[in-house]
Amino acid sequence: MPRAAFQGEKGAYSEAAAIHFFKDVVQTIPYPTFYEVLESTEQDKSDYAILPIENSLEGSVGESYDLLLTTKLNAVGEIYYRVKHCLIGFDDLEKIDTVYSHPQALGQCRKFIQEHKLKPIPTYDTAGSVKILLELKKDNLSCIASKNAAEIYKVPVIKEGIEDNVNNYTRFLVLANKKLEKTTGDKTSIIFSIKHVPGTLYSILEKFNANKINLTKIESRPTKSTPWEYNFYVDFDGNQDDPHIQDMLEKIKQNTLFLKVLGSYPRAELS
Repeated sequence: MPRAAFQGEKGAYSEAAAIHFFKDVVQTIPYPTFYEVLESTEQDKSDYAILPIENSLEGSVGESYDLLLTTKLNAVGEIYYRVKHCLIGFDDLEKIDTVYSHPQALGQCRKFIQEHKLKPIPTYDTAGSVKILLELKKDNLSCIASKNAAEIYKVPVIKEGIEDNVNNYTRFLVLANKKLEKTTGDKTSIIFSIKHVPGTLYSILEKFNANKINLTKIESRPTKSTPWEYNFYVDFDGNQDDPHIQDMLEKIKQNTLFLKVLGSYPRAELS
């Protein structure tokens, strides 16, 4: 049975995504931080690392993108997981004034929090916020997490479906030490930084167009080393072993300071 590392406590959405990706045949291993998740797989303490990359309501998970820059792991899969948030606590909604959860979850339920004038308090994890409630044991407190987390820790669900939009999906990358064999419906992820010269980014993007390669995402993140310089994270259709993609990547390298191929993996669809 494969071992999948995830960030958070049992009942976290990352764990649910891992279970869904591996069709219930998986041993999930919780870790406190994203860094430790990746480290566990790099050191063969787990076979796969599950990393949230972006959310359809709140956008990209910056810490995950930054860690992808340095990890030795290969991207071997992705999954879009439908996130359904619950308000969890010990009393009626009218008596609650504070809500705990991960910052992403708080952002995804912003309208509900504002309408009910709740004080949001960020925590390290959605499922972990349920454990915080158990430790504090105050009726005015609540948290946002999954129904599964509420059941695991035996805390009542006050209200289900409190996310701002029902189309609330989080995209997760699955990473491993191995590299996958090529399939017919692959996506490839790369990271690159460019010379600080006018037109450099355009010249790189133009090569995708010239090779008729469908660009599905581009994201920029600060390099951390030089102010106002960025790394670019790009997803596109196709496999890194396709001859025309290999040729394009070689041409791109001429206009980059560095280029890293995260991996090629089967393209996921919204379920």
